Amino acid sequence: MSNCFILLAAGKGKRFKSNTLKQFINYKNKPLFMHSINKAIKSNLFKEIVLVTNNKIKLKNKKIRVIKGGKERYQSSHKALEFIKNKKFRNVFIHDAARPNFSILLLKNLKKFLNKNKAVVPYINTNNSAKYIYKNKVINLNREKVMFTQTPQCFDFKTLYNLSKNNKNLVTDEATLFLNNNKKVKFIKGEDSNIKITKKSDLNIKPIKTFYGIGFDIHRLIKNKILYLGGIKIPFHSGLKGHSDGDVVLHSIIDGILGALRKKDIGSLYPSNKKKFKNIRSTKMLNPIISDLNKNNYYINNLDINLICERPKVSKYRNKIINSLSRLMNINKNIINIKGKTVEKLGLIGKENAIACEVIVSIIKYE
Repeated sequence: MSNCFILLAAGKGKRFKSNTLKQFINYKNKPLFMHSINKAIKSNLFKEIVLVTNNKIKLKNKKIRVIKGGKERYQSSHKALEFIKNKKFRNVFIHDAARPNFSILLLKNLKKFLNKNKAVVPYINTNNSAKYIYKNKVINLNREKVMFTQTPQCFDFKTLYNLSKNNKNLVTDEATLFLNNNKKVKFIKGEDSNIKITKKSDLNIKPIKTFYGIGFDIHRLIKNKILYLGGIKIPFHSGLKGHSDGDVVLHSIIDGILGALRKKDIGSLYPSNKKKFKNIRSTKMLNPIISDLNKNNYYINNLDINLICERPKVSKYRNKIINSLSRLMNINKNIINIKGKTVEKLGLIGKENAIACEVIVSIIKYE
């Protein structure tokens, strides 16, 4: 896997007209640039991902390196190439953070064609009439011969690095750099959905539908077991009995998501009579659910949680649980709410012999 993915996110985006740089705005419940990073990771094509930005960002994934960008796009691109020049990458993919809607399939198609080419670039045609202004004259163009190039673009690293090192002209993309130096570029069909976010109106992608799911779980408390709630350890005298780690918060969330997707329940995926799931962490149970959700273009829109127990006091751990859920589910903290509820000393929960959780989740599907 000798490929590197470079994500350019150092631009100012003046046409976007916002106090927040467009690559960091919230888009489909996460920062715009994170969509590209997540797809690069999920493709399993890349040994390293280089994020080029002029903002201070910390990302925990060991594959990701963050470096400072330049004033212009071509400067940021070259800085990234300099950063990886001694890492023996055979191929490099360069992508603009302002294009979050490309598919993993496009990445794989680019890689396939790169096996026999030094440069592979996606393009789309136009359905509009195309014209060109030259010396104050308007010239009609054959729209069937007009192409609009996109990113990600991929290249043989050594060839691109040498061209970039010797480049003294402002170029808008690496394909132009190749063409300006009479180098062959293989153009393949891109994706109409892979638009560049330039203006705020480009963000007006309306959801097709909103789905709702309800999740519920309850487990007994037992001695000599660690208590996990929302993926984190909670200091307490008892833990939750279960075939897994008994995390009622994550179990309820999984059930809620499965309900919204009309996919049975958690027991159908993780049956308690299977030894391989014995003592499994609930975080591992959640991971494929979230992956499948995003892969099919669903996004969590709101997550409301009632954690029902006498003790421990939910308010003490509320923020930590929200932070954990945000990280595990790759969603914004602002769409997560947790409420602590007691049962006035009634029943198993009232006697501190059990903890329950109920969840309502809303999920949006985009076009």
